[in-house]
Amino acid sequence: MQQIRHLFWDNDGIFVETEQLYFESTRRILAEVGVDLTLAMYRELLLDQARGAWLMAEARGYDAAAIEEMVQRRNDLYGQLILEQTSFLPHVVSVVESLAPHYAMGIVTSSRKVHFELIHRSGQITKHMDFILWGGMYAKSKPAPDPYLKALELSGADPSEVLVIEYSLRGLRSAHAAGLRCWVIPSPMTASQDFSLADKVLDSIQDLPNFLSNCK
Repeated sequence: MQQIRHLFWDNDGIFVETEQLYFESTRRILAEVGVDLTLAMYRELLLDQARGAWLMAEARGYDAAAIEEMVQRRNDLYGQLILEQTSFLPHVVSVVESLAPHYAMGIVTSSRKVHFELIHRSGQITKHMDFILWGGMYAKSKPAPDPYLKALELSGADPSEVLVIEYSLRGLRSAHAAGLRCWVIPSPMTASQDFSLADKVLDSIQDLPNFLSNCK
């Protein structure tokens, strides 16, 4: 096996647990138009199928302009919840700091730039990254391979030297479609998903340095 020299990180679910906040902000806006978005429905539509929940509003007769307004209000609410409730998950900063001298690293996320910058306003993690890709910087989002193909282009890495760290099935499928090794650290929102495609499933980010040392 080729030695790992590059780490491509997902963001939400790995560094922070913001998926619950994204669900809650989407649920609140859809509730205003009579749509009851359950957590099970959210997991299926967004985390498994990557389809989005707004089709439920469309089915109730709301047009594209009305849905765009809902999306904007959800985005504003999500940003507010990030500022009020988000902090880095345990061990994240120390693990990234310990790995930074040994690996080239980048973040590959579907988050919008504005939300990503709110999450990482302290710079504790981003200062260690060689590049960051957020939503809108590639043609198609996960589970399409585009985000990780773009990461390969930016990094100049050989695919055989790359390891992707993901938390969801859609992210795993994206990395797999790009021909990259992928280890998964499930979050409470994705723990029930089928990660049989993964090269390894870890219990915690705290375990990552030891597993990486065994790959040298």
